[in-house]
Amino acid sequence: MRGKFITLEGPEGSGKSTQAKMIIRRLAERGIEAITTREPGGTALGEEIRNILQHNQAGEAPCERAELLLFEASRNQLVEKVIRPHLEKGIWVICDRFMDSTTAYQGYGRGLPVQAVKAIHYFTVDGVVPDLTLLLDIEVSTGFERIAQRYLALGESADRFEQEERSFHEKVRAGYLKLANEEPERFRVINAAQEPEAVSSNIWKVIEEVLTEDR
Repeated sequence: MRGKFITLEGPEGSGKSTQAKMIIRRLAERGIEAITTREPGGTALGEEIRNILQHNQAGEAPCERAELLLFEASRNQLVEKVIRPHLEKGIWVICDRFMDSTTAYQGYGRGLPVQAVKAIHYFTVDGVVPDLTLLLDIEVSTGFERIAQRYLALGESADRFEQEERSFHEKVRAGYLKLANEEPERFRVINAAQEPEAVSSNIWKVIEEVLTEDR
C-alpha cells in the first residue's frame, strides 16, 4: 500500500517543524513507518539551493522568477530522490512546506501569476500531490513574536524571507487561506496560536480521520 503524503504549511512562526516531529512520534506509536523532510532542502542539492534562497549564498538575491524556479528545482529533486521512493515503499512522508508555500509566497506574496505558478508546480511534482495539507494558521504579528524569541534564545538572525515587510507576510497568509478555501478536501486549517501540545492534539484528530478512511 502506498504511503500517505502529508504537508505542513503556514506563515512564519507557525510551528511547522515542531509539529512535523510530533506527527512522526505519534505515527511511530501506531506502528506506522514515516519520515520527515523539508522544503527547500531535504536532499544535498536542495540544501544548497536552500542556502541560496534563504541566505543569499550566491552573493546576490535571486530575481522573482529565478526565485520561483529555484524552489521548483529543489522540489523536483526532493520528489524524485526522497518523497516518491518512500511513498512507493508504503512509508508515510511528512513534509515541512511543499508546493503551496511557493503559491503563497511567490504567487500571492511576490505577485507572480498564480495560475502560472500552479502550472509549474504540476510539471515539477509529476503526479506527487499531498493526500492531506495541514495549514497552521497564525496572525503574522504572533508568528514574528515567536521568531524573535527563538532567535534571541539561539543567537541567530532572520533569513531573507523573514526580513520582508509585514505587508508581504500578510499577503502570504491571505494567500494560504484562499488556497484552503479553494481545496477544502485536501486542506485542514489548524489554529496554530495555541500551545504546541494543543495544536498537536488537533492535528492528530485530523490524521486519525485519514487512518479511519484507510480502514
